Amino acid sequence: MHTGFHARIAKAANIPINDSTPVLSFSPFVLPAPGRPVELQLRVTVPSIGGALPIILLSHGHGTSNSLSSLEGYAPLYEFWAAHGFAVLQPTHLSSAFLGLQAPAGQELFWQARAEDMVRILDNLDAIEAAVPGLQGRLDRTRVAVAGHSLGAWTTSMLLGASNTDPRDGATWYKPEPRIKVGIVLAGLGQGGADISEAGKTRIPFYGGDFSTMTTPALVIYGDEDVAPHLTIRDATWHADPYTLAPGPKDLFIMKGAKHGLGGISGWDTRETLDDSPEQIAAVQRLTWAYVKSQLYEGDKAWLEVCRAMDGLGEIGRIESKSK
Repeated sequence: MHTGFHARIAKAANIPINDSTPVLSFSPFVLPAPGRPVELQLRVTVPSIGGALPIILLSHGHGTSNSLSSLEGYAPLYEFWAAHGFAVLQPTHLSSAFLGLQAPAGQELFWQARAEDMVRILDNLDAIEAAVPGLQGRLDRTRVAVAGHSLGAWTTSMLLGASNTDPRDGATWYKPEPRIKVGIVLAGLGQGGADISEAGKTRIPFYGGDFSTMTTPALVIYGDEDVAPHLTIRDATWHADPYTLAPGPKDLFIMKGAKHGLGGISGWDTRETLDDSPEQIAAVQRLTWAYVKSQLYEGDKAWLEVCRAMDGLGEIGRIESKSK
């Protein structure tokens, strides 16, 4: 067994991955943010060695936990990605229970501010490099990805080019971030409008998601048991809409038996996870790593190798792809 891998990842061990290195995590880095209710706090996690590090911006979900929906969450992802060559930058968004802020009307869950946080991070990479010990000169500004889970997946989708039209007043938000070259959409929101349940209209009254303009390459992952009546009238396939309704190139991973937590990616052994599974976590880790790597580096074969491995791992899930 490779050092650092959980003994219970089972057949996910057959999904190929590169060698890992120890990681360094710096938290919190406080970024001044004029006009924001509070300063922007980040966790920065990087490999202990190496340069020209590609960047993953990680957007947390909303959830019911006290701390996971902040820079304190998602260790299964940020630790893995950093151990395998990425610099991971993850903010505490204004919607976090950690902050206890009340969003103004029209900005429920601070949904616009979440995307603005990621743009602010990219605008301030010089300051981040200068403040984090050992990071100076190690970031590759030309290779940037964004990833997010649940509400963070909607943040990701917006940065990739999805638009939102508020059903209450018709105001449209469309602000893709061109510095971001690839995205990972984890258990994300599907189409708005008639697909939203009555409960969903109360929880996300601003939501009118449209993926027809989401042109940036992305891998969409959802669990086939992730049914969300509190948001939608549809079944789990609603979470596939960022793949189905967006133009290519896009890829989709349907995880068999997984619910909204995708095995527990928001934190190790967390009580909010309904599908605790080291195997599922390992699959998400490896597929996301390979996809981003191959999208950012022309000619890289990591994703091709993972797809070949998954052909024999149908009990974990299946991959679909489209070019247009």
